[in-house]
Amino acid sequence: MIAKPHGLTGEVVVELWSDRVERLQPGTVLRTRRDRSLGTDVEELKVNSARPQGKRFLIAFDGVADRTSAEALRGRVLQAVHEAVPGALWVHEMIGASVVDVDGRRLGRVDAVEANPASDLIVLDGGQLIPVRFVVSCIPKELVTVDVPVGLFD
Repeated sequence: MIAKPHGLTGEVVVELWSDRVERLQPGTVLRTRRDRSLGTDVEELKVNSARPQGKRFLIAFDGVADRTSAEALRGRVLQAVHEAVPGALWVHEMIGASVVDVDGRRLGRVDAVEANPASDLIVLDGGQLIPVRFVVSCIPKELVTVDVPVGLFD
């Protein structure tokens, strides 16, 4: 997400929600929506340069050359092209999926995934929580299989 402008030459401060810093390499094209409330009007921004600043990054985009242009980007969410990562779990692929344990017992449906320092938590439609580390397989948007400790759902 673009947090704010930085300086007078069009750089912006970006909070990276991914561990894939290679997506900030010069030449990478990131997408954003001009109107966040309507979710329409996609704009592409090409990374000109990026450098770390603490836990965030300072990024210059082609065509964004002054503070006014950078200010217009404040608050926008940036999206990179989806890349398949073997073994990776994607939150958007779990939402709405049925959840079963390794014995085939239905536990519920995924309503959300909440960030938690120890382990992200799957929130089921009945309010139960399952640490993501117990997921053994995921068929996107269909089925999540978990291997939960004895007693968690008894």
